[in-house]
Amino acid sequence: MTEQLPCTADTLVLRTDFSSGAAWEALGQALATPSEDDFLPNVELVTDHRFAGTTTEDALAALPAAYEHPILVLADAPALASQEFPLLVVDLRQEYGRCLRVVASELWGIENNLSIANMDFWEFAAAVGEDGIHRGF
Repeated sequence: MTEQLPCTADTLVLRTDFSSGAAWEALGQALATPSEDDFLPNVELVTDHRFAGTTTEDALAALPAAYEHPILVLADAPALASQEFPLLVVDLRQEYGRCLRVVASELWGIENNLSIANMDFWEFAAAVGEDGIHRGF
């Protein structure tokens, strides 16, 4: 991949799978639905066919130097194939490149807490289920 990712005001959610427009729309709705405590992730959804099939490594290499967010989120094929939307979250701070999956309804917890340095990535990684997906605490 030679394209550079956009530098967004909010954490980037990059669509890398284009097999289902309906799944992408449903993911957008899920991310725009507040939690029970009225929290939302501060994210910007990016859908650009030039990034189809982008791997984690490709995405990391394409990050602009000015991207200041603690994570990058990929909406890949496994994420869009499930009704829970287990998004791939990539750490850009403490353990650069370390990944975990989080259901869309819990992305706010990771994004909000890492953005204000209230928690560390490892705390979320330590709380994944047996299937490797974080579903909250």
